[in-house]
Amino acid sequence: MENSLRISKQKRYTILSLLLLVVGAGWIWFSRVEAGSTTTSDITAPRRGFQAPAFTLDSNSGDQFSLSNQTEKVFLINFWTSWCPPCKTEMPAIQQVYEDYQDAGLVVLGINATDQDDLTAARSFVSENQLSFPILFDRNGEVSRQYNLHSFPTSYFIDQNGIIQDVIVGGPMSETLLRTRVEHMLEELK
Repeated sequence: MENSLRISKQKRYTILSLLLLVVGAGWIWFSRVEAGSTTTSDITAPRRGFQAPAFTLDSNSGDQFSLSNQTEKVFLINFWTSWCPPCKTEMPAIQQVYEDYQDAGLVVLGINATDQDDLTAARSFVSENQLSFPILFDRNGEVSRQYNLHSFPTSYFIDQNGIIQDVIVGGPMSETLLRTRVEHMLEELK
């Protein structure tokens, strides 16, 4: 009798193991993604190693700037608002890094999330901080949605091929961190 109970337990264990194996294989089969079938819409947010989404926005100078087909330069894109304390804190460091590396190929783009800010306050912020890099206005939030923005500030470091090299969410970023990231990307230009 004891021997037949042991066989019964072994059979149940074997059946359970086979059932789990079949369910697991079915899960893998039905949840697979065919090679080449993914698109950028499947990616929740632009991230390291991916192409930076292209955009066109109005600038503080009244011109338009397009991030597409930009080569031979590296980019720091910083999303900010005038009411964001970490944005205020890191802006002098961003300005200094821009001044020091713009001739080496760095382009800084300050994108104001104007749909979440006041345009007059944003322009005052630019003036008060004497920002000389291009300031772009995301008036309807389209670019913020493209970049799946959830926090201010958020910064993207983009190489000369348009590939995101790093993403910093939150802040403030130190001048040392900025210099390290920018110098690394500029080395690739040489």
